[in-house]
Amino acid sequence: MAGETNETAKTCPQCGIPYDEEAVNAALKTCPACRWHYRMEPAERIAYLADKGSFTEFSAGLRSVNPIDFSGYEEKLSASEAKSRMKEAVITGTCTVEGNPLILGLMSFQFMGGSMGSVVGEKVSRALLKGAEEKTPVLIYTTSGGARMQEGIFSLMQMAKTSSAAAQMDKAGVPFFIMLCDPTTGGVTASFAMLADIIMAEPGALIGFAGPRVIEGTIRQSLPEGFQRAEFQREKGFVDIIVPRVNQRQTVSALIDLHRSRP
Repeated sequence: MAGETNETAKTCPQCGIPYDEEAVNAALKTCPACRWHYRMEPAERIAYLADKGSFTEFSAGLRSVNPIDFSGYEEKLSASEAKSRMKEAVITGTCTVEGNPLILGLMSFQFMGGSMGSVVGEKVSRALLKGAEEKTPVLIYTTSGGARMQEGIFSLMQMAKTSSAAAQMDKAGVPFFIMLCDPTTGGVTASFAMLADIIMAEPGALIGFAGPRVIEGTIRQSLPEGFQRAEFQREKGFVDIIVPRVNQRQTVSALIDLHRSRP
């Protein structure tokens, strides 16, 4: 009928323009009008970043348990597996990017908000230690709400463990890169995500420890426009470079080449 609106129509959260899903997918899940970056899953990132057929997963058999007998945790894990089609909130593997060897870690926000429990911390640490031992650069795409509360102190211990593994990368002189994606917050931000040699971010990504609403409620002040977004964090020195998806493959390859050429 005349005057009716399509309540299911999708519009870009940044510019408000209705979008065609096929056009968004063709643009690596970015808005064709304003280049807003939508959230992306690990398999989609592997497809545009890694050389075709080069990705080989490792540490695939690790599965979370319920170390503190948290009620309902097993059900949440099962639901997240079905939703994300992943066994945990991060996948790790080896690949090449324009022929350059790389160890790649990719987090999924669909799996319990990308929270870092014991298995996530273990897989990230193994990837970093493998890079240090094999002298292979490591790149981790982060997206997380922080530590996994269902594992209590065991999840908080992962902050120290992953930070220690990052220190081993530094000691070995092997490059460690981070790509901060929307959102990267909590214990992930407060540990390995801020310890890389080069910290990259996707445009518009929310990056911080506590969220803006929590901070405003604590300090009882309004926050500046764009607070904690990637562009704000670059201005404040927490992010080295903002890299749109269309440029990530070329940028990562160039960074590997640059670090390889060091004396």
